[in-house]
Amino acid sequence: MTTGPRLFTPFELRAARLRNRVVVSPMCQYSAQDGVANDWHLVHLGRFALGGAGAVIVEQTAVEAEGRISHGDLGLWSDAQVAPLARIASFLAEQGAVAGIQLGHAGRKGARSRPWLGYRPLQPEDDELAWQLIGPTGEPCGQGWPAPRAASTQDLARIVSAYRAAAGRADRAGFGLLEIHAAHGYLIHSFLSPISNHRRDAYGGTLAGRMRLALEIAAAVRGVWPEEKPLTFRLSVIDGLEGGWSLDDTVALAAGLRDLGVDALDCSSGGVSIAADRNLRPPSHGSQVELARAVRERTGMATIAVGLIRTPEGAEQCIASGGADLVAIGREMLFDPNWPLHAARALGADPHFELWPRQIGLWLDGRERQLAPSAGEGR
Repeated sequence: MTTGPRLFTPFELRAARLRNRVVVSPMCQYSAQDGVANDWHLVHLGRFALGGAGAVIVEQTAVEAEGRISHGDLGLWSDAQVAPLARIASFLAEQGAVAGIQLGHAGRKGARSRPWLGYRPLQPEDDELAWQLIGPTGEPCGQGWPAPRAASTQDLARIVSAYRAAAGRADRAGFGLLEIHAAHGYLIHSFLSPISNHRRDAYGGTLAGRMRLALEIAAAVRGVWPEEKPLTFRLSVIDGLEGGWSLDDTVALAAGLRDLGVDALDCSSGGVSIAADRNLRPPSHGSQVELARAVRERTGMATIAVGLIRTPEGAEQCIASGGADLVAIGREMLFDPNWPLHAARALGADPHFELWPRQIGLWLDGRERQLAPSAGEGR
């Protein structure tokens, strides 16, 4: 019989064993040069492994240069990008976290300035040049945004191949978990949603047509990603807009993904267009947990809940109640990189700092003993 908080029980996906149910969400840092990781990424991600997370997933990493959100995005379109990421994957694993990486393509939401420079379409006067965007059709992602080029079938075949090649590089870099980003209005999501996909060929129209690119990419990735390593899939479970992608659509897609060897669904929502980006900001603590619960119950697949999960109690409730198998923590980890370790103490799972790195936990436990009310008695 399981005792103690469920949040701090191990979880297995294929051969990957997470020491607890806390996953660090991919969080773009917009700090790479030519797609290459650097010391910022090592320290940014490494502190989460030191902080006790079960898995740490590297930010959305572009499968081709034209698939970036900004010039600062990480990439895996070149062999030159492998070694710096391998250094990160090795450190994460050495500290006990499963090292994951998310592959993606920004599609019609790419070629933007960095967030601290406005997060807007790149302009001719900017120091960095924009590139030609690509989408299901020539419709832009929002008013005032550049029109993409409608992807040809040759473009889509190239992109599928780019995912396959990037997955092979991720394996060579030593990552133990791979996630495909198909949410938030980026390329795959823009093909899934009837709001953005108005094609009339085999990649549009019916639900099966709109799902085709997602399934082709999943098949290509699983074909080169080792059998023992888990593959997850982040999607917007709902668009949250009338006539958009729905929970029923997600359930249908999940059946195809499961048959292709996808192991878990990372359940977010919204973002199909710039106007819908507000859907990426859940209005209350953990408000997307019920989406993960519904997907889990209706598909039988493992799910990851994400979206303003902030407190240890909220995360524990999500796992203990069957809302999800894992919780993904993002901005709260930025605020407190030791969030998992602090959560373990708050939930009574680590009274003596035994989950902390030994270089740290020993001294913190000694401090607690010194500060205990009985420490000075009898002196």
